[in-house]
Amino acid sequence: MAERFRSTALMSTLLVATVLALVALGLTAIPRAARAEAATAPAAGAAAHIGHTMAKPALVPSGDDPDGDGYIPANPPVTGVEPSTEIPPHRYFHEFQANCSVTHTRPDDPIVFPGQPGASHDHTFMGNNTTDAHSTTASLGAGGTACKAPGDKSAYWMPTLFNGNTEVRPEGPQTIYYKSGVTDYRSVRPFPKGLRFVVGSPMQSAAEFRGHPGWVEGWECGEQYNNTEFPANCPTARDVQLNLRFQAPSCWDGKYLDTPDHQSHMAYPTAQGANQDVCPASHPVALPMIEFKMAWPVNGDMSQVRLASGTGHSFHYDFFNAWDDATLKALVRHCVIEGLQCDARGYDQTHPEAGAALDANYELP
Repeated sequence: MAERFRSTALMSTLLVATVLALVALGLTAIPRAARAEAATAPAAGAAAHIGHTMAKPALVPSGDDPDGDGYIPANPPVTGVEPSTEIPPHRYFHEFQANCSVTHTRPDDPIVFPGQPGASHDHTFMGNNTTDAHSTTASLGAGGTACKAPGDKSAYWMPTLFNGNTEVRPEGPQTIYYKSGVTDYRSVRPFPKGLRFVVGSPMQSAAEFRGHPGWVEGWECGEQYNNTEFPANCPTARDVQLNLRFQAPSCWDGKYLDTPDHQSHMAYPTAQGANQDVCPASHPVALPMIEFKMAWPVNGDMSQVRLASGTGHSFHYDFFNAWDDATLKALVRHCVIEGLQCDARGYDQTHPEAGAALDANYELP
């Protein structure tokens, strides 16, 4: 009897972990009976991430995806593009910043769980102040923004950070870089309206997080760098915060604004030759490479610090493009294509002669 109980418990644990992983990735090929058993069986400790145990499959009719198949076609698609292998004039920088503040937190995810409020673990939202489970390209475009540039109505979000049971929000405008991820920065074009994707996964292992192509320096505080998990302690100086930088894929297939796994329509550049990054042929369209540079006001004893999605290696983030087309085009052209290091106005202090893409109000002149 004891042996049969152990076998049944093991099978239930494996079933729960498998179903939850599939649900978290937005897959629908899960039999109804399996979903029901997973909902009533005991969770397997850390394998069950907060907010996912009660979630329904993400692929349901919603907003921008009325047929619920997970594919949102680009209209029109971008065709006839070949990845650039040309070597451009050398520039140290080809980037601009989006400085966006936190607007709210809630257990929603309009990419992975569209139209399903409360289905996700808790997220911290920046930029657009209307983002929720029902957000669409049109609703974001009609919303307001906490970004310096009024034309950036994009939604940015990541799992909420807690110190014990206390929510910790990044304070003030956070830095979101828009860079060239490819060597030929002249080939970068603006994001298509409505493009969305997820960077990383709440279900990734520690090794997958550390080996992710978006990894920059891991979790940082004080003089501590390259941490896969949160450091046990950080200096208690006033200016010491917990930091993380993480880069997104920047090559697009030109076909879909979203796909069922929320990732396969995007890819990272690949190395071709000495110090040359080129988009793969399957994803030939070079877009800006987003890099989150986040800072949380927490230090000292870090033993109770966690993410809503789990431990430090479960960090991931989402992007939903709702930029004003003309504003984004001006910043990409002036800062990325012309090889400048711009602030949120599109101004490079080391090249004042180049001027700025936006006026003093961060709007098109």
